[in-house]
Amino acid sequence: MKKIALFLSVSFILLLNSGCLKDDSCNAKTVESEQAAIVNYALANGMTTTAHSSGLHYQVINAGSGPAPTINSTVSVRYTGKLLSGTIFDSQTGTPITFPLTQVIQGWQIGMPLIQEGGTIKLILPSSLAYGCTGYGSIPPDAILYFEIELVDVQ
Repeated sequence: MKKIALFLSVSFILLLNSGCLKDDSCNAKTVESEQAAIVNYALANGMTTTAHSSGLHYQVINAGSGPAPTINSTVSVRYTGKLLSGTIFDSQTGTPITFPLTQVIQGWQIGMPLIQEGGTIKLILPSSLAYGCTGYGSIPPDAILYFEIELVDVQ
């Protein structure tokens, strides 16, 4: 009888806790699978973009004239980030925000060195160069992201 009670207790505990177990795996979309959506967004918004080998698309609005950042740079920027639906998920258009490029998403690490200090760029990032299949905050999983960025300072 004790064995049955122990078995039932353990089974009940495992059953209750199974709702807490989650599958942390996700299947990231490939850059190739998102290219049509990126190109369509650019065309619909009157952008003439260049495709980077990483899969991001960019349009340099103003190349700037100061130093170009490297992955080891600290940059000060003004920016707006949007989902392709037009929903703004983040914006810093007043006082510039400063951070090391090593601490941002891969799409920014690739895109920022394409301009120099004082420059402005538009980036369309495949989800794999942003927050991937996990998303982040108000950014849903597998979201292609659009950014308008002004590079104010490079250190």
